[in-house]
Amino acid sequence: MSQIIVAQNVNGIVLAGENRATHLDDSGKEIQLDVNRLLPLTSHTALMLAGAAEGRDMGNALKDFLLGEKLNDVQDVYGAALAYLSTEYERFMRKKCESLPLDPIHQVSFVLAGRTEQDQKMPFRLYFLWTKKKLPRLDGDEISNAFSLPRRMGLEFQLNKMCKENAPLKEILKKMTEGMEQLKMKGEVSGPFSFGMITKEGYQSLNP
Repeated sequence: MSQIIVAQNVNGIVLAGENRATHLDDSGKEIQLDVNRLLPLTSHTALMLAGAAEGRDMGNALKDFLLGEKLNDVQDVYGAALAYLSTEYERFMRKKCESLPLDPIHQVSFVLAGRTEQDQKMPFRLYFLWTKKKLPRLDGDEISNAFSLPRRMGLEFQLNKMCKENAPLKEILKKMTEGMEQLKMKGEVSGPFSFGMITKEGYQSLNP
């Protein structure tokens, strides 16, 4: 599973993802793909994609849907995204299971990140959309500070501490970057990586 890491405080949100995915063709053969796991949805929201490469197609479809609905506040986007992606995910799973047995490689999950105007004390929000139950549908949970998938508890602990102290986003980004590089040196991730940030000004890509 490719690595994603997210963290937030009152200053904004920092996002990091490893752009690698494993895809199964119709014969069941594994194919390695590069997939940009960080997808801006609106001016103030973005989606992190975890799991199967098809999550990118689901994310792009959601982006078009949100554009038509003219939604931007992350709390409004969350409700719409959970319903929309649940339908897309169920369609994806039904199609996959027609030709291949159910396998963890088919799993898709998302982290929705963004800004809200509805809560001045907590202007930024993170939501984890995943298969919480065994049925092939998505549920959602709010993320308080920092989260990684696969879980990296040591790094999460450090990021949580920084977030609770409302550290500058540049410091959080530095810690995330160092964490990704350490995982790469251990051979646990391979890259390339994508980084992004959401502040009151909106979403910003941090890649060259």
